[in-house]
Amino acid sequence: MIPMMRWVMLALIIVGLVLTFTAKGPGLLGIGLVIGFVGLFGTVLSIAAERVSASARPDSAMATPEDLAALRTRRPPVRAVPPAPADEGRRPV
Repeated sequence: MIPMMRWVMLALIIVGLVLTFTAKGPGLLGIGLVIGFVGLFGTVLSIAAERVSASARPDSAMATPEDLAALRTRRPPVRAVPPAPADEGRRPV
């Protein structure tokens, strides 16, 4: 999200709380709560998006499908591992 969007969401929270605490009727109280929760939800998502984008790998560092196919062809084939013999004489503890 845009860095300014975090401040807009914070302003929504404040407006919603002010509207909630100064409301004279239930309709205005409900609208204030909805505005506050939308602002809170948007703020949490914008902070999470910022954290994810800070640690994300850029697209230029990603391997192309051609590179991945080349890596798969160079890899030696995987041998099947024989199953371990069953312990028939032992009882579970």
